[in-house]
Amino acid sequence: MSVSAPSRISGIGRLTPFRAQRIWEHNYIAYRRLWKVVFSGFFEPVFYLFSVGVGIGALVGDVSGPGGVPVSYAAFVAPALMAASAMNGAVIETTFNIFFKLRFQNVYEGILTTPMQPADIAIGEIGWALLRGVLYSSTFIIVMVVMGLTTSWLAILAIPGSVLVGFAFGAVGLAATTYMRSWQDFDLVTLATMPMFLFSGTFYPLDVYPPAIQLVAKISPLYHGTELLRGFTLGVLDWTMLVHALFLLVMGLIGAAIANRRLDAMLRK
Repeated sequence: MSVSAPSRISGIGRLTPFRAQRIWEHNYIAYRRLWKVVFSGFFEPVFYLFSVGVGIGALVGDVSGPGGVPVSYAAFVAPALMAASAMNGAVIETTFNIFFKLRFQNVYEGILTTPMQPADIAIGEIGWALLRGVLYSSTFIIVMVVMGLTTSWLAILAIPGSVLVGFAFGAVGLAATTYMRSWQDFDLVTLATMPMFLFSGTFYPLDVYPPAIQLVAKISPLYHGTELLRGFTLGVLDWTMLVHALFLLVMGLIGAAIANRRLDAMLRK
């Protein structure tokens, strides 16, 4: 569909936040009758926490946490599951759901008949994924506090930390979706996220691996998210957390820029 309105300006830096907010309102209306589906995303990390963190943790005992401080296995695993939940929620929202809207429902062609821009769509959809992430992470932190798995008031910072994780993966997920042509392409999404879930320091410290594998694992975006949230929930801060945060921020900005450019090219045809 061709959109030639002279007033339309492409670019993330020139979008109007209030227009991007309309995407949130649209999604809210679409999901308000499916709230059980939305909220169900909270239970997966909780199930993992009880089955792995508590169950296997009873056999493992204490492990080495940030700074070499011994912590319970459940306290070690919980922030990693929170980071993985932020990753999975953002990726699912910006891949499967966006692909359906983009390729089958033709939702965005209709939206672009209004004053909205492709950049508004990109930021709005990423922002919606982050809103869901805030819901999941806030509830998960409450579960951790009740179970005694946080050791510092800094644990509250894990909520914005998980939002940063969601931003990084959501932006890249949206950018990747613009390149997908069929549902079979989503096998590549699982191929990317599953190894990160298993080998990003989620269930055990990276020092159990040979140095070469540790180096590869440290490139994983989920590793940076896991280390960031683990530092907050266990109250261990150091300069490396700034590196983790900057990595995720840059990843998200690059993904958002690519997604905006791709959507602009696709929706203006």
